[in-house]
Amino acid sequence: MTDRPRVVIADDQALVRTGFAMILAADGIDVVAEAADGAQAVAAVRRDRPDVVLMDIRMPEVDGLEATRRILTAPAEAPPRIIILTTYDLDRYVYAALAAGASGFLLKDVSPEHLVAAVRLVRTGDALLAPAITRRLVERFSPREDGALHRDLSVLTPREVEVMQLLARGLSNAELAASLHLSETTVKTHVTRILSKLDLRDRAQAIVVAYETRLVTPGNP
Repeated sequence: MTDRPRVVIADDQALVRTGFAMILAADGIDVVAEAADGAQAVAAVRRDRPDVVLMDIRMPEVDGLEATRRILTAPAEAPPRIIILTTYDLDRYVYAALAAGASGFLLKDVSPEHLVAAVRLVRTGDALLAPAITRRLVERFSPREDGALHRDLSVLTPREVEVMQLLARGLSNAELAASLHLSETTVKTHVTRILSKLDLRDRAQAIVVAYETRLVTPGNP
């Protein structure tokens, strides 16, 4: 992994693409391609192999949700992390994208500093999900039975269940370690095992599963 993240920006508005590209470039992040629709985004990922994709949801022809699915289900040694761009925080398509494997989402009026931090954060494998917004999304849009990310949590050890509950509250590895009186290395091992046992792509999907399975519930994380 190089120090300079490689990013593809997919949005049907040229001004959005240009503005985001300028912000990222000014902070040492390489924008390797731009795409005006989902099909172009998929092609750019295959061609340029970015670390992160900024993906607008509502685009012509192939939308961002379908593009996300195509990118993350395609055979790849190291598929990119995908950040969904949206105008609304409570958007059913955002929830579907998270279930499909997106690592988080940003509102389009994001500050330059937050945009740069978000790209760097998800590139390391962390989820870009505010717990309060995640709870609202899951409460409003998740299926009540047999959810898209339903998993059998009985495969987890009691400690792994405890880690997953805290992870769903948005705690970082350092905060998890402090809360559970464990080393960060041990916490990372627990998180890795949780993702492996539940066949999840990253922490974002683990958070969605925690709410869908009612391991944690809105208002009582």
